Amino acid sequence: MTPQCLAQLTKLRHDLHQIPEVSGQEEKTAAFVADYLTGFSPDDLLTGLGGHGVAAVFQGAAAGPTVLIRCELDGLPIEEQSKAPYRSTHAGRGHLCGHDGHMVMVAGLAEHLAQHRPQRGRVVLLFQPAEETGKGAAAVIADPQFERIKPDFSFALHNYPGLAAGQLALCVGPSNCASRGIRIRLTGKTSHAAAPQDGQSPAGAMTALMPALVALGAGGAMTPDYALVTLTHAWLGEATFGIAPGEAEIWVTLRTVTNARMADLVTRAEALVQSVCQDEGLGFSIAYDDVFDACTNHPEASSPLADGAKTAGYEMELWQVPQPWSEDFGQFGTVSKAAMFWLGAGQDMPQLHNPDYDFPDKIIPVGVAVFTAAIDALLNETTSGNA
Repeated sequence: MTPQCLAQLTKLRHDLHQIPEVSGQEEKTAAFVADYLTGFSPDDLLTGLGGHGVAAVFQGAAAGPTVLIRCELDGLPIEEQSKAPYRSTHAGRGHLCGHDGHMVMVAGLAEHLAQHRPQRGRVVLLFQPAEETGKGAAAVIADPQFERIKPDFSFALHNYPGLAAGQLALCVGPSNCASRGIRIRLTGKTSHAAAPQDGQSPAGAMTALMPALVALGAGGAMTPDYALVTLTHAWLGEATFGIAPGEAEIWVTLRTVTNARMADLVTRAEALVQSVCQDEGLGFSIAYDDVFDACTNHPEASSPLADGAKTAGYEMELWQVPQPWSEDFGQFGTVSKAAMFWLGAGQDMPQLHNPDYDFPDKIIPVGVAVFTAAIDALLNETTSGNA
């Protein structure tokens, strides 16, 4: 990558960094990206995918597979703590996960593809909405427009604080955990605090359920049987001294390595809630939010990334243990051969979602180079790829 190109992409990231929008509200970001991509004359440009998603298509001369490169549009509802001149201009919102950097690396591919269309097949550059809530990938795939760009291979990356800047890693097989938030509402009957026996307080059920739910998943080794249940929020009645409570809520996060283990954990959690509430004579309801499937790297998608990294002059470590956090990129594994790799952001970097996190511009060329080499491996005859 030339210094001029890196400077251009760095400016683009700083511009995007200033206008973070949370999941499902990425209208301004999507318009900014679509306008930028138009300058590289893609063969097709789709907007409004699954909400505010944008996809640019670069068509090859001959028939071949479709390769999709995905990044994320959304920021976080966190106030940024930064003195950078390009800090967020949107109060209470910030690009504190590096999605601005991910967008810029994929945007960098547009300039390359404008000058070097693939010899066969096509490349789709997808800017996906609502990754942080786990809703975006599913919404994109469910969108009728998706049939126009349905991929054979899907690739993505995520920056990784704690890993040396520019270092590459790829999980073999399972890459990210499945997770979901479960919101349990308990319903009894209020009463005067002087006569609690005339009501039906959910306090007993609540205090029984919190440790019992957590006990369903204690974490441990990241094997296929791994399960972790984390209590994240609890509420019992109104803040008053005169009323014995009649309602309560418990929020927990369920986390597993596999989707099958998640299904089992959900069944166990729901049965536990039903049993306790039946014993206590309470009504209950259960709802789910932030639902992420497990992300598993397909071997036929992993190879072009690992080989591409080597072609680009980088070594990619192969890890055997999946990461505990979740990524909705796993949805693309249901419609294509998919793989995601990690790109080191620096060993002394603030953690993702910290208020002082800022994507390091110096790693932009690495991501662009690996994606470019993977595309070459699959779509260009200059390398020994397969399809």
